[in-house]
Amino acid sequence: MLAMAVPWWEFVVRGVAVYLFLLVFLRITGRRQTGQYAPFDLVLLLILSNAVQNSMNAGDNSLIGGLISASTLIACHALLSRLTYHFASLRKLVNGKPKVLIHQGLVQPNLMTQEQVTAEDLAAALRSNGCLNAHDVERATIETNGQITVVLRKRSSAELGEA
Repeated sequence: MLAMAVPWWEFVVRGVAVYLFLLVFLRITGRRQTGQYAPFDLVLLLILSNAVQNSMNAGDNSLIGGLISASTLIACHALLSRLTYHFASLRKLVNGKPKVLIHQGLVQPNLMTQEQVTAEDLAAALRSNGCLNAHDVERATIETNGQITVVLRKRSSAELGEA
């Protein structure tokens, strides 16, 4: 239970390598997938965790080995969090940057395709902000966490009088 089959430092190296691989892989798949999980996304994450387990523990099932691997992942995450806080360029690389899906009522279809946002997803985000029509939107932005924020246009007093 406590005897390790490989040296402690190998767990650290393997943990860092797997952490960086998954970080890059999940970043490449786009913010939409990591910001809003569909059932097949959760299945993928569960299978990924099982797939990388053996690459992290080198066949060692000892308690100490597992604790070293877990500590390594937590340390990687804490370090990356601290570094992205202090370095804006790294933060943009890791998190990406918000992108405008609707600007002054005009939908950006190329950007929607790039971000894998469907018309139904956008319509749901508009409805959740009390809007039924893209023409009423000043700006709709897909944030770095995958959420879509909506800012409605200010209505003139003439428009308010007609309603």
